[in-house]
Amino acid sequence: MTVHTAAQENNLNLPVIQRLDNRDTAFIQYISDVETARRQIYLSGAAGNALKNIAETLTVYSYTVKTDENILTLSAACNMPYSSIATINRISNQGDLAKGDTILLPSVPGLFIPVNPNTEFEFLLNSSRNSDDGILLTINNDKSRTRFLFLPGADFNPTERIFFLNRGFIAPLKTYTVSSTFGPRINPVTGIPGNHGGLDLAAPEGTPVYATREGKVSEQGQDPVLGNYIIISHGSSWSSVYGHLSEIDTVLNQQVNSGSLIGRVGSTGQSTGPHLHFELRQNGTSLDPSGILRNPAK
Repeated sequence: MTVHTAAQENNLNLPVIQRLDNRDTAFIQYISDVETARRQIYLSGAAGNALKNIAETLTVYSYTVKTDENILTLSAACNMPYSSIATINRISNQGDLAKGDTILLPSVPGLFIPVNPNTEFEFLLNSSRNSDDGILLTINNDKSRTRFLFLPGADFNPTERIFFLNRGFIAPLKTYTVSSTFGPRINPVTGIPGNHGGLDLAAPEGTPVYATREGKVSEQGQDPVLGNYIIISHGSSWSSVYGHLSEIDTVLNQQVNSGSLIGRVGSTGQSTGPHLHFELRQNGTSLDPSGILRNPAK
């Protein structure tokens, strides 16, 4: 079955929801579609043919995320499980959604499992499902064409839920000593008061540095302060920074997995000794990594 949500050949557009309240006629129709689908799923008793019929009623709407909205608040407003919103948009973590992102909102709850997974989370979803579990469909929008295995009424299992809700950032070094914390400090090289945007993790020269989470190498090179550095983008809102490296073991635009070797500890740039300068940024703002990292790299 093929579901055309925005057939490019006919220049059709997705129905657009401007606001998530009853002043928006598209939102009113969307909520009505969702309620109908939920009722059909409940009455079907998960029967195969019935679920196929339900899948054929799927309509996909478009919505642009506003300030202070996240996937959990969107789920509540739309009466749609966050697992459905996440999988149809190929979102691997609850933090990977930002203001201005245009997303798809399905009218039928369920899991949308990409036939060709390309993230750790999507491989996890695929590992416990097979083609007999759901209905194959294609969803087109103005940017991509994706083949999914659609499971109407399905939800994340406990392992998938933990993976999705956990920020999932691991420490970039297996062993280290925090030599400088996040926040106000006197610059140890210049002696000038300032704000330290990350953690300095002291370790011997050449110690392996690992990607804190899966992502894409968005920038790397040499900087007067950071020395040899790498920046990895993790979805639309998060990025991680690795500075003072003695060696860079990635290439620009490379896809990396959580725990992938990306470089070696050094003392390049503005540095008083071998250490890793490590930052976590959300929407470009540096946050204290010590409250976010969940466990050392393995």
